[in-house]
Amino acid sequence: MSKPRSIFEDVNGETTKPIAQTGGIERGGAGGGNRTLVRVWLMMLFGLVAAMVIVGGLTRLTDSGLSITEWAPFTGAMPPLNDADWVLEFEKYQQIPEFQLQNKGMDLAAFKGIYWWEWGHRQLGRFIGLVWAVGFLLLLATKSIPTGWVPRLVGLGALGGLQGAIGWWMVSSGLTGEMTDVASYRLATHLGLAFIILGLITWYMLTLGRDAAGLMAARRAREGKLFGMGTGLLHLAFLQILLGALVAGIDAGRSFVDWPWMADQFFPPEAFELTPIWRNFFENAGLVQFMHRMLGYTVVVFALVVWRVSRRSPNATTRMGFSLAVVMILAQAVLGITTVLQASPLHVAITHQVGAILAFVLILNARFLAGYPTEQSVRG
Repeated sequence: MSKPRSIFEDVNGETTKPIAQTGGIERGGAGGGNRTLVRVWLMMLFGLVAAMVIVGGLTRLTDSGLSITEWAPFTGAMPPLNDADWVLEFEKYQQIPEFQLQNKGMDLAAFKGIYWWEWGHRQLGRFIGLVWAVGFLLLLATKSIPTGWVPRLVGLGALGGLQGAIGWWMVSSGLTGEMTDVASYRLATHLGLAFIILGLITWYMLTLGRDAAGLMAARRAREGKLFGMGTGLLHLAFLQILLGALVAGIDAGRSFVDWPWMADQFFPPEAFELTPIWRNFFENAGLVQFMHRMLGYTVVVFALVVWRVSRRSPNATTRMGFSLAVVMILAQAVLGITTVLQASPLHVAITHQVGAILAFVLILNARFLAGYPTEQSVRG
């Protein structure tokens, strides 16, 4: 049995004090991997998905979305290669309501024009899927994915696959019956999912732009009220984007071309002429555009309120983030009014859609900065 030591006895020289190890967060847990490499890959995906949204908008504005009447994920990658193939594709198109009720006088040359838009749209979707798959497998093989990020990145791929299926679900709505366009609510679903994917990619890029230890420290300085208001603004903007898809789906932007009135009055005439009444909220051009306008005003007002609150933030980067977001929202409102007054010409309408992407991303960035404020000096 060992003899008890006196409290005044010197510690044996053989006893050594363990050396503190730093950087544990980065070596394991939420760290590890190559955050920069994953972020670069996500930037590529972001650019491609944003381009997909723009090409999709042009496909809708040029009435090209129904030119390919079949869904062939693999064999459909090859366009018609000879005159016989073109005639066959045109004959398929001639069987659907859009041709029979709207484009009866279309010739083969005009058909090729709209066919290439839709083919390019689908081909870009296939390319995005390829970039995701090859990039993910390479990152996985080289152990470049940070710990805990595999499910999130797999989720992006799954959402991309779901988007392709929803795209066909949307197109199929215009191939039968008496519709000359796709169902507007399916178009809104398709566009909404595209923005969800864009939003997730944006958030992941912002998150990976900081090291794990820095994020944990920044979260302790979160500005809860401003973060919550940023979340509310993001939801309002997303709902406005969905209403914009409804407007585009039924060409409502070309139905009432005066502002601030609609047919010289505040509330559009015959806003509830369709039966059952719920159809008006999706298919009545006047009511759909009215809802889009009213929510647009709401987004602008709330954005200004959020911006005013953000001026009290002690962080200069956070204040700048919200300032950029509100400037883009105001610019988007002006673009929307211009689109209405000019009856949605192609170049103005697609600029308005690009503006929606920029506003959405800048709101996300401002929200992230409120949730994870950047470091600054005491003077800052």
